[in-house]
Amino acid sequence: MSFPNNLKYTKDHEWARIEGAGSKIITVGVTDHAQSALGDIVFIELPAAGRVLKKGETFGVVESIKAVSDLYAPVSGKVLEINTALPNDPALINKDPHAGAWMLKIEMTDANALSELMDADAYTKYVESLH
Repeated sequence: MSFPNNLKYTKDHEWARIEGAGSKIITVGVTDHAQSALGDIVFIELPAAGRVLKKGETFGVVESIKAVSDLYAPVSGKVLEINTALPNDPALINKDPHAGAWMLKIEMTDANALSELMDADAYTKYVESLH
């Protein structure tokens, strides 16, 4: 399994993509590994725009036919937008986890927070270590 190089990753299997050089806005979703492990996703709960999150805080829930999993904020910041298509069609996460099935956009309070996340190579090694 390979993961996009333009993303940063957490040990909780979320990804973060910076929206332009020098931007404090990131887009967040779950990794292909996470959606594969969960199986067919049937429900998602996301926070309201405007909510302020702390890094590591639960921001929502994803439910599959196998399990229910919490979603964790990869950075601290304010939720600017959620992907309104997901609650109506959570299976999008299974189809396109690294692009079309993004979950939320966050304005980071600390732009350096992304440096604490894993790059694609480190995340690949982390996922391999779980097996």
